[in-house]
Parts: sequence; structure tokens; C-alpha cells
Amino acid sequence: MPTRPHLAVLLDDFRRFGHQTAIVQYTGNRRKATSYQEIATLAERFAALLAARNFQVGDRLILWAQNSAEWVAAFYGCILRGIIAVPLDAYGTPDFAARVASDVRPSLIVGDATLLQTLPNDWPRLSFEDWPTTLPPTVTADQAIPTLSHDTPLQILFTSGTTGEPKGIVHTHGNILASFEPIRNAAQPYMRYERIVHPLRFLHTLPLSHVFGQMMGLWVPSIFAAEVHFESRLTAPRLIETIRRERISVLAGVPRVLALLKTNLETEHPNLTARLAAAQGISAQKRWWRFRDIHSLFGFKFWAFVTGGGALPAPIEHFWNALGFVLVQGYGMTETSALITLNHPFKVARGTMGKPLPGRDVKIQPDGEVLVRGPMISPATWSGGALQQRTDEWLATGDLAEAQPTGELRFLGRKSETIVTATGVNLHPEDLEAAFEQEPEVAACAVVPIEAPTGPEPCAVLALRTTPDHAPAILQRANTRLAEFQRIRRWAIWPEPDLPRTSTGKIKRAAVATWLTSREANNGSAATSPSALPSTDWLLTLITQITGEGLPAELPPNPEAQSPEAKDQDLRLAEDLRLDSLGRVQLQDALEQRLGTPLPQDQFDHAETLNQLRQLLIHSGNESLEPIQPLPSNDTPSTEISTATTPPRRSEATPPPEPRTSPAATHYLYPHWPWSLPIRWIRSAFVEFVAQPLVWFLAAPLVPPTTPHPAKAPQSPAPQPAEPLLIIANHVTAYDLPLLLYALPRPIRLRTAVAMSGEMLEDFRHARNQHPRWLNPLGPPTWLLLTALFNVFPLPRLRDFQRSFAHVGNALDRGFHVVVFPEGTRSPEGTLAPFRPGIGLLVKQSSAAVLPMAIQGLGELKTRRRRWFRSGALHVRTGQPIRFAPDDSEAAITARLHAEVETLLAKNQP
Repeated sequence: MPTRPHLAVLLDDFRRFGHQTAIVQYTGNRRKATSYQEIATLAERFAALLAARNFQVGDRLILWAQNSAEWVAAFYGCILRGIIAVPLDAYGTPDFAARVASDVRPSLIVGDATLLQTLPNDWPRLSFEDWPTTLPPTVTADQAIPTLSHDTPLQILFTSGTTGEPKGIVHTHGNILASFEPIRNAAQPYMRYERIVHPLRFLHTLPLSHVFGQMMGLWVPSIFAAEVHFESRLTAPRLIETIRRERISVLAGVPRVLALLKTNLETEHPNLTARLAAAQGISAQKRWWRFRDIHSLFGFKFWAFVTGGGALPAPIEHFWNALGFVLVQGYGMTETSALITLNHPFKVARGTMGKPLPGRDVKIQPDGEVLVRGPMISPATWSGGALQQRTDEWLATGDLAEAQPTGELRFLGRKSETIVTATGVNLHPEDLEAAFEQEPEVAACAVVPIEAPTGPEPCAVLALRTTPDHAPAILQRANTRLAEFQRIRRWAIWPEPDLPRTSTGKIKRAAVATWLTSREANNGSAATSPSALPSTDWLLTLITQITGEGLPAELPPNPEAQSPEAKDQDLRLAEDLRLDSLGRVQLQDALEQRLGTPLPQDQFDHAETLNQLRQLLIHSGNESLEPIQPLPSNDTPSTEISTATTPPRRSEATPPPEPRTSPAATHYLYPHWPWSLPIRWIRSAFVEFVAQPLVWFLAAPLVPPTTPHPAKAPQSPAPQPAEPLLIIANHVTAYDLPLLLYALPRPIRLRTAVAMSGEMLEDFRHARNQHPRWLNPLGPPTWLLLTALFNVFPLPRLRDFQRSFAHVGNALDRGFHVVVFPEGTRSPEGTLAPFRPGIGLLVKQSSAAVLPMAIQGLGELKTRRRRWFRSGALHVRTGQPIRFAPDDSEAAITARLHAEVETLLAKNQP
């Protein structure tokens, strides 16, 4: 196929793909889909804005945001105008972003408002949140400049781990096309088969600021008109659920993601390892059938992983291949515009990085270093405020590999990370780490050099899923897999659940080595300080960040050395975590994000103290605190090591949390059948022809005409909301909902979903806890009628309401307005009670406008036991929809909403 002249022509394909879904983005509890045509239109509108602001070819534009449709549109808008994009890692620090900005001197910084506000006000900026009011509404002319070519600079990529003066890699259109076109050409013979499974759906877990993330998120999908689903919350159950629900075909991720999924499957299916061992040697078809239960978890459309950004450990590759999944590995680097080698998806050479792609010359030096040349190599770097042209024909990658007889390359490691021992032996850390990573108790391992009396020695820094006393046995088993000259005698336990990583999942070896050196300097030799503990407590730090209570900069290693303030804080947290329901949700979410695995919900709910939470993390295989431990001079660890070990600082008398039966452990039902068209017709007929007339006849509520709201404001009528709303109100009686619906305009009230007490709905559904007890048999039909006629769903009052939040997001995505009573229960006095803090988190996750409402008079009738039949005392007031900024805190949102409802209640009755 002919080579394309430049990347802007890909937008012609986007227009041809039309309304096919291009991007699905998950933010909070919401799902947002954007079509190819919408991406093309948005890119042209952004390009028109750049033209209107007189941006010139070669100007720089920093792009700092999470993966999104707006990110992609901004990138293509820069392509159209010849603007050099400078993508930054959304998880990078503001300091690094400011240093890059000082170097590239951008004409504009575009991105998420929460990130842009952390930068100094030295550069012009435009947040994606301002696009609706800033971009030109329509574009008539083609925005692509005529001088675009293969040599036009496209972007400057800075590595997130860069230290000192930033140094960026410059890519041209030709560099990207040199990686993109071979894949497009190789895919053409298979396109007739792609029609059978169209659309292909990629679950994308990489930042678009990374070259591999761009390949799988920007370029490859355009070959197949594929859907790209952006996912940033990398917890294994969420990924598996998304793959099954969205019928994902391929997951693109770094090896770390595949490791998280592997660990989750092994935890949920304890006999999986034995089944895999028994299945060795059988055909691929029989293997797929034998593990059909695992394939069912992912959905039967899912078939492959595409991995890059780091070497894939052999145990992980063998695991997924044994289950019958296809594993496609690629090898490349930022300087090579992503790909040097790639495994063919239907001709995978296991244990290798694949063969070099067409147009690449690869040679291996005598010391094993890979050298490469070709049109995909970056022609320049950006440093000191200017482009610096490359002069060398060959690029020394710094990676070590060996060529296989069939032409594939097998990765050995980084040349700079090779450990040269005092005896002159070269050790590759990846080989040593692979021996440890086969142990199920090891969450992560980094082998770094440490200075011993005889010279450099390898030291294994381990993040464990178990207590530190298991480390000697782990080391002994790992050493049996290593050759004599590779065996490790020293180890250290990392004080957190996982080793530090980049946004693409690579372990930050430099950070690990620095920590190890610092520990040695502070505590003396590893052999003489077995009782030293980390200077900070990561779990206590995390909790205090959520509670807002101060934490000393460093906690001494033993309680006796603590200040009175630190002792007091630790003791209080030992007694009580001091977390409300919102804080517990935030803590659970933070822990699961950090660990990449879920915590048992019932046990987490039962953990009330810091020590109980520590025990839960240990028994869930997630927490460890222990210092460096040396081995004796022989090759096997001594049994005396464990007796010399000082235990971690926690109460050994505190038992692990026991599972319990409670409302929090109830399996709440979140039905979708009330959203079906027939049920909606029935519900609409009931609301319009039964509920509305009854409310008018029995209660005769007044909707004051002076109250501005979407339905009743003749002086200044507000337009109908373009997006679904969260509707909040005070809660006095069981009849509040019909009153609220009575005051809402028909288009809103006919598309509402209502959050109701989860405990009450469960009591109805299971025919229990009704007063008097003879009403229990009426519970199930009551649940059925409420669910069908009012579209109610459970919102538990106590804990475990993240599933409810997810249901709210799903309802909003389906176009339903969601009614929530933030007080959490009916007010016995009729006065406005404090709002539960979860409403702030719900609003923040939902990114929806909130419509405040208030029912006046019902509380007075209730407390004075007055009749309410056509009393003329009931008034339903509606405020204006409120949209909150992304950086508004949950507490601020909750306070604002309470004040809005309180203001509506305080208005004089007409």
C-alpha cells in the first residue's frame, strides 16, 4: 500500500468511519462515548482556534491531561496546524511540568483544569472544561496546512523520570508512519476476517504521553476503526468486569497489568495452578475448552494481550499462554517512535520480543547491546530551548539482547543496570528477579547492587504479600532456580505494598537503589541492623491524608522515641480509624488503587482500628514492614535469621478481622429491567395518569411561580437540561417522591431513577422486618411495584455504597435523572438534617449538574399532626442547576448543597 504523506490524512478515515464509536472514557462512575466523526470535528474546531490565535508552524503546545477524547482531538488539532505537541504524563509532578514549560516555551498549555491550576501563571492555558464555550462552534474550511510532510516535527516526548535539565525526543510525521505503516500493511490480508468480529475493542491502560500508549491508542485503532476504551483505575476486578461488560477484544498494557490480573485469578481460583500443570502438552483447542470458565470471566470475545513498555517476565507469559490467550510482545523505545520488533499475533514466538519490522536494520554488538537504524529513529532532541539534530547513523539502545536462530530477539536487560560483581561476573537483574517473581508471596522484586566489604553484590528488594518472616524461605526457594554464580545472599523488605513505579509500570530502580543506600548509611551495614524500621508509615500517612489530621514528618522506629503528639496520634488511630462512611470509601479506593487488588468488603467494613486494618492487609497478602536482612556466608538461609528479626510495629495480640454477617455484607440488587422500553411505558402511564392526579387531588401542592426552575419560571424560563441531572431534596415522609415528581417538568419526571434506602428495599424483597409482622408477605410485591413504577434502586445508609454510585453513573449515562435524598433518612422533626458526606463524593464522581429542591410545609404538618389533605400548606420549590468545578472538594460540595436546600426552605411562602 502507498505510504501516506502525513498523519493529518488519518482524519479523512475518521470522517469515513462516521458515527462508529472511537473512544470510550471512564471517569468516576460515568461512561462517555465519542464517535470518529466527533473526534474529527473537535480536532478541526481546535485547529481553527489555533489559527484564530495566529499560532505558527513549529510553535509548541503542552498537552497535560488524562487520556480522553479531548486529548486525542487536541493532538490531531496540533497535527493539522503543524504545531509541535508536548504531551506530559498526567501523573507527573507540577515541578517537572514547569521545568518542561520553561524549556519549550509553549504558546499554550492545554489539559485538565485540576492539573493546569498547579502551574505558575506564566503561560497561557486552556482547560478542556472551557472548550464548550471557547472553541468555534462550526468550521467551514479545511484546517490542514499545505506544508505538512514526513519531515514536519510532530511532538516532543519527555520521559517522566527525567532528572536534571529536561531532554525531549523529537518525532516527525515520518517517524510515526515508519512504525504505523508496516502494521497497517501486515493487517490488510486479515481485514476480511475482521468484519466478522467488528468492532474490535481495545482496553487501553497506558498514558498517551508514552510512545507505546500512543501506538495502541492513536495509530493502530485507526487501521480497524476500532473502539479504544480508556481505563486508568488499574484494579484487576474492575479490568475483568470492563472486559466482559464492554466485550473487549484486546487489552493493551504493560507487564504490571498482566501480573495484577494473574494474581487476581490465582487468588479467586486456588486450584488454577494445579489445573495449569495438568494441562501441559495439550493442544490449544483443548486448552481453551479446559479453561473455558476463565475465558467466560473475560467474555468470549476477548482473546489477546498486547504488551510493551517493559520486559514481560517468563512466568507471566507462560501463565496466559497456558490459559489459551494470545500474547503479543513488542520492543521499542521513545527514540525509535515505539516499535523496533513485534511478534506477529498469529505467529507468536514465545519468550521473545519478535522480529524486526520492515525498514529497520538491527545489529547486536559483541557485548550484547542492540543497535538500530532506520526511518523511525528520532532525528533530533530538544534541549536548552532548541532542537539538537542527531549525527549518528546508528542508535545505541542501551538494551542487551540475543538473536534467536529464527530471527527473533530475546531481551536480556539494560546495559546500565548490569551488576558486575567483585569476581568480574556480569549479572542481569531481570534474570534474578524472575526467580523471585515466581513466588506467590512476592508482589514485586528489584535486584540492585549494594556495596559489601568484598565489593558489589546483588541485593533483592522485595515487596511481599505476606509477613517478613517468610522472606528467608522465599529466598531459599528462589536461589534453587538460579545458577551458583547468580545466587543472592542479601535482601531487603520494601516498606510499602509495591515498589515505586513509573506511570507505565516500570520499577524505578534508581529510587530503590537510593533508598537502599540511604538505609545503609543511616543504619550501618545490613548485617548489624536487623531491627531498623522504615522512617515513615505509609498506611498511617494515607489515613491521615484522608482524615486531614496532621502527621509528624517522620515517625521514629520505636514508640519510646516518639514525641507525645505522635504517640497520641498513633494511639488514637489504634483505637479508631476516625473515618466516616465517605472516608472509608476513599480509603478503600486508595488502597485498592495502590495494591491493584480488591479488599474483602465484609472484613474491610469490620476493621475499625489501625491495627485491625494492618492485620487485614497482611492476611490479604498486602502489607509488610521489615529491614534489610543478610544471609550467612553459605548459599542457604540460616534458620536463625527469623529469631533475630524484630517484628513490625503492630499489636500482635490483635486478631485478624473475622468475617461477619451484617447489612454491609448484603448482596444488594441493582436491576436494569426497569430501564427497558415496555416498563418505561408502563411507568410513564402510571406517573401521568395515576400519580400526578392523585397528588393534585390529595395534597394540592403549590409550585410557586416566582421560583426559577426549568419548568415554572414564566419571567425567565430556563431551557431543558441538555444532560441528566442529580436531583436532591429534603426528606420528611414516604410521600416526598410523588411531590417532587409533581413539581418537575414532564421530560424530567418521566426519566427519573430514585435512590432509596438499601436496607429498606432488602427488607421488602426478603419479606422481613415489617411492622406489624403480618405485613411481611406484602414486602416482595411492594419491592416489585416500587422498582417498576418509580425506578428505585438501593443506596445503603452505612457502607458498601460504591456499587450504588456505579449504578447512578450507569443511569445518568442512559439519560435518567437521579433523585437522591442526601440526609439519608426521613427527618423525624421535619427540619433539615446534615447531609451525609457521600453526596459530595457522588457528585464529584458523576460530574453532573445538581438540581436542588425543597418541600415546604410537610414537616410542620407532620410534627403538629395536622391534616394534610388539600391543606394549601405544601410548597415545592426548585432551585437552579449547579455545576461544580473539578477541583471542588467533597466537603465543599456537600456544604454548598445543604446551604442551597436550606435557602429554598427559608423562602417565604406565597
